Amino acid sequence: MSDHQSRSDQPLSGWAVGGIGFAACMLVLIGAFQIVDGLSAIIDDQFYVVGEHYAFDLDVTAWGWIHLILGILLLLTGIALFGRRTWAGIAALCVALLSAFVYFFFIPYYPLWSILVIALSVWVIWSLTRPGVIET
Repeated sequence: MSDHQSRSDQPLSGWAVGGIGFAACMLVLIGAFQIVDGLSAIIDDQFYVVGEHYAFDLDVTAWGWIHLILGILLLLTGIALFGRRTWAGIAALCVALLSAFVYFFFIPYYPLWSILVIALSVWVIWSLTRPGVIET
């Protein structure tokens, strides 16, 4: 093999393929969840209720649009990761990080669900940062 041949020509290990497959599945699943969260907040402003003294008080409809747009990004990135697009690995890390960040601020609206999605997002990040998963 020459020094100029790219690393993408080499086959990935079983662990790397498993990590990519897991991350892609979870991204599609989290994206679908966020789309449902977003649509429920956009359709019914009274669906999510928050206490009076929350520091990051944002209109429920605004949260709905944030979740809807992020959900679509997660879904598309997960599908691209299934297709092994070269940009999908880094994009998946970015949108999973953004998802965890958004749900951190959404904790007062839906605490248990937010913590679950944060945990799933962190798991996706972990699975994509294993050695050999994302090739440079």
